[in-house]
Amino acid sequence: MTPRSFAELGLPPSVLNAAREAGFIEPTPIQVAAIPPGLAGRDVLALAETGSGKTAAFALPLLAMALEAPAAAGPRGLVLAPTRELAVQTAETLRGLAAALPRRLKIGLAFGGVSINPQLMALRGGCDLMVATPGRLLDLIDHNGLTLAHVRTLVLDEADRLLAAGFEAEWRRIEGLLPATRQTGLFSATFPAALQGLAEGLLRDPLRIALASAPPDIRQRCIQVDAAQRTPLLRHLLATEGWQRVIVFVATRYAAEHVSDKLWAHGIQAAALHGELSQGGRAEVLAALQSGRVRVLVATDVAARGLHIPALDAVVNHELPRSAADYTHRIGRTGRMGHAGTAVSFVCADSPTNAESHFRLIEKRQGQRVPREQVRGFEPRAVASEMQATGGIEGRRPSKKDKLRAAGLHPPNGSTA
Repeated sequence: MTPRSFAELGLPPSVLNAAREAGFIEPTPIQVAAIPPGLAGRDVLALAETGSGKTAAFALPLLAMALEAPAAAGPRGLVLAPTRELAVQTAETLRGLAAALPRRLKIGLAFGGVSINPQLMALRGGCDLMVATPGRLLDLIDHNGLTLAHVRTLVLDEADRLLAAGFEAEWRRIEGLLPATRQTGLFSATFPAALQGLAEGLLRDPLRIALASAPPDIRQRCIQVDAAQRTPLLRHLLATEGWQRVIVFVATRYAAEHVSDKLWAHGIQAAALHGELSQGGRAEVLAALQSGRVRVLVATDVAARGLHIPALDAVVNHELPRSAADYTHRIGRTGRMGHAGTAVSFVCADSPTNAESHFRLIEKRQGQRVPREQVRGFEPRAVASEMQATGGIEGRRPSKKDKLRAAGLHPPNGSTA
């Protein structure tokens, strides 16, 4: 019989009370599947869709472990996250739950892009649980601010990103500093087959959880438009679709600022979110979107994972993401927690990155064909031919970069309008 309450999952009374204080009433499927083995100390590989409750699925067992573990010079639990936004949200979840516990637990948080000194000061006296991005975690260790020698439980949140090439060197160094005997949990919404072998080397007899839950209610649209008309088309959609809260994804910091400024110039409350924004600036922008002071967030892929924005009406791919996995995470910001959402992608025949071919690859990876459409008044001057759509531009042989971009393995050039 499937548990219908957190009381049936084996949580210690104090942690169960903390869950109730936080408003947790009925566990989600990923929580039902992952919490009992997490409490039992078993390794877990958990795949579940964005917005399914993965954070609480590992946070509650982490808190139970920390309450029972003896005091140590370093954290007994470590959560690694690929972005500061995800690290901040995870730490906030843990701190919110820990506030109701009978014994005070110290939750450390570290991420790059800000001064390391306050983070070093905050870790004086140690911490019970640590949430960090990989690069800043290593910085803290190099400054003798942290040791991983006492970690009993390791969690990789958005494990596909953390085990990918961009983080591999950092991860290998962190792995060498961790105790060989530990519990490990890998949690993600997507997990490419290429990373399966790497994951198997990290886990001991793991419980594999892959939930076939109902897909989120997201209406996908693909609009053909000339590159120069994307922002005017975006303004038109904002005026006609009734969206009140929107994320627009672009490829570069400059594009985020540029599109945001263009929207403001036309009376649309917009703000940019990108990796070069300070943490305080990021928090202010997100708070403005959630409160309604800002209607449109123009963001790079720093916003594609880990952000939970209630009742987000739409996601617009002003520029296509680099990979099908990034597309899944981008559109997963909408259609969450029972709400319907819309995901719109602009595809430009005049794009130097062969956008039609790239979007067809995305469709193939997600096993879904999205009908092409055009909006009156914004019809493109040219539409990609079959030759272009299958990998090349008429009159020119595809270069190596063209082929890599079409396969989602090379970052597209960032255009701005």
